[in-house]
Amino acid sequence: MARKDARKTSKKASRNAAQTTSRRASNTIDESSLTKGQLRKLNALRKSVGDEIGTKAFAEWLATQSAEVKEPVDKNAERIADALKTLIDEKKLMIPRGGYLVRRGRGRVIVTRAKTD
Repeated sequence: MARKDARKTSKKASRNAAQTTSRRASNTIDESSLTKGQLRKLNALRKSVGDEIGTKAFAEWLATQSAEVKEPVDKNAERIADALKTLIDEKKLMIPRGGYLVRRGRGRVIVTRAKTD
């Protein structure tokens, strides 16, 4: 009888310990401020190595990441801007106030005024 009671209490203790570690692990990282990709990485780490170790590894990884958010650079837009800049500086090209639309044609680039509604 004493063995059964000991088993029950050890199972309860292990369940309670698992619950407190997962609570503690989720409290160390503010999940609402993470991006979708960061949340995926956190959840993947937690699933693969466990809650506590995964959270610790994610926190270390997050500390190495730069805090500055970089906007993606459109290389094509940069090329177009560089090509047009010399013409604008020489005052051979004027860009209309509404902007312009750049499309691809057969072996050429078509630049037209943007339509204003």
